[in-house]
Amino acid sequence: MASVFLWRLYSGYLYVTQRYPLCCMVEYFDVSSAGLSNGYPDNWLLRSLFSRMQRLSVECGGKNMMETLECVEIGPKDADYSVIWLHGLGANGHDFEPIVPELNIPAQKKVRFVLPHAPSIPVTINSGVVMPAWYDIASMNFLDQQDELGIRVSESLVKQLIDREVTRGVPTDHIFLVGFSQGGAIALHTGLRYPQPLAGILALSTYLPLDLTVNNERHEANQTTPIMMAHGTHDPVVPLRLGEMSRDYLQELGYQVNWRQYYMEHSVVPEEINDISDWFSARISG
Repeated sequence: MASVFLWRLYSGYLYVTQRYPLCCMVEYFDVSSAGLSNGYPDNWLLRSLFSRMQRLSVECGGKNMMETLECVEIGPKDADYSVIWLHGLGANGHDFEPIVPELNIPAQKKVRFVLPHAPSIPVTINSGVVMPAWYDIASMNFLDQQDELGIRVSESLVKQLIDREVTRGVPTDHIFLVGFSQGGAIALHTGLRYPQPLAGILALSTYLPLDLTVNNERHEANQTTPIMMAHGTHDPVVPLRLGEMSRDYLQELGYQVNWRQYYMEHSVVPEEINDISDWFSARISG
């Protein structure tokens, strides 16, 4: 166990210094989950690596990617509900901005939409071109060579957004996590592990990442949280079968998944927007 963690830690250090040069690596690891005492390693080599990570933060002027993401916001400042909506690869928070009014959620429901911009990183499958992405993608086989560190970094960033909504007066069970494609993968990953109940998880044209870790890492707080997954029958990016496999696995774990599929490619269609609107309406009171 220690040797595996050591390798992941060292690999993570190398990964972050190359891919995220302006970050504090030590903030990316919940070391307590690795069985380490007092949240700090006893092994001298691990301590050395942690020290290098801490120095990295100082050398970078204290800048790090754990700062709250910039977001597009739509809705009242005194919201009763919040919807955190994550865009797909190469897009930004404005991508789903036009869809918000199409959901026809009455103003008196007091719903705030928070549409964050993903950090810009080199994406391997796109020849290393820097673009907004929630994690790196090595190939079109999304379950092969998964960017575990990048996924967990984005999980932490989304948790910060949830925490911020709580400080603004919205309880966690009034906060929805929504995402399309890459964003949907992060919504599922984060929502299943979040330690407090959420209002719902909406995953569009996506799949469940790091599926082999879900059973051990999921939190009972969101075992009964409403989950809706929607997918295109002709999706050339995230194959329908991959979405179905994710749905089936979640159902095996006891989650109630509302599955919808539409005659479309890797996109969103009016019928889907209507179903999303109904899904929100059924879960937003007031």
